[in-house]
Formats: sequence, C-alpha cells, structure tokens
Amino acid sequence: MNYTLIGMPASGKSTIGVILAKKLGYSFIDSDIEIQKETGKKLSTLIEELGTEGFLKKEDEINSSINPSDTIIATGGSAVYGENAMKHFQEIGEIIYLRTNYEALEERIPDLDKRGIVHKAEQNLKDVFKERSTLYKKYATIIVDLNDKSLDESIDIIYRKITRGRNNG
Repeated sequence: MNYTLIGMPASGKSTIGVILAKKLGYSFIDSDIEIQKETGKKLSTLIEELGTEGFLKKEDEINSSINPSDTIIATGGSAVYGENAMKHFQEIGEIIYLRTNYEALEERIPDLDKRGIVHKAEQNLKDVFKERSTLYKKYATIIVDLNDKSLDESIDIIYRKITRGRNNG
C-alpha cells in the first residue's frame, strides 16, 4: 500500500511525508526530485524550457511511471493536473489531500514565480488555490485539514486515519 500526498505548495507534503514514512517504516519519494533525476534539470529550468503545458505533460508522464510499494509519495502541487498520474496513484494506493487555508499559504508563498509554482501568466495565488482545491478534493480518498495544527499534530492525525483504515479493512 502506498500513500500519495497532494496539496498546495508549502502545505507540508515533503516534510510530513518524510516523517510519516519513518513512522510507518515506509520508503519516501518526492516526485519533484524524481522529475529532476529523470530529466537531469531543475524544475524551474524545465518550466522555462517547456512552458507550463509542456512541463505539466512531462510531470504527468514521470509521475505515471512511479511504481513503488509501501511508500509515501509527496507530489508537486501541480501533479493534480495530470489525469494519467492521478489515476495511477489511485490504482497503487490512497491519495491524501493535505488541506491548508488560503491565508496560511499567502504568508508562506509571497511570490508564485520565485517559488516555482506552475501557473498561467494571468493567475495569482488565489486563482491557483481555487482551481487546484477542486482537483485535490476530486482525487483524494482521505482529506486532512492542517489548519492551526502543528507538524506533530498533523502527522498524528494522518497516522491515525491510515492505521484505522488498515485495522478495519
């Protein structure tokens, strides 16, 4: 069983993923790093070279090929635009949406471009947040609200949801 973490950039997917993997005795994969390894380029360079649509296509292709077992997978925030990858992640495990409110993200992400967040030229953070939130909800099998939660509290909540599912099923 794998658990794929989805959510906005700066929602804690990688940080939570590493700690959760240790707690479960699982492996950990950061899909953004897999993309960099496979292409030999930084994400910002890929976005610059391929453009938004080209990058999303490459991201979908690489994410669709990730096929581990007993692994926590932290995706890039834009992974939900890849329909093939999201179907693949559903087939190989559970998808956990780490939900954060807009105000928290606004503090953590002062500039979309400096953060390397894939977006259309006319979009601001609020636009990206609204668009992606719908997709995160669409694909998630588990939704965890991280608002006003510490890192430890967030991990405990996710751990309980995962292990409760195992014990009941």
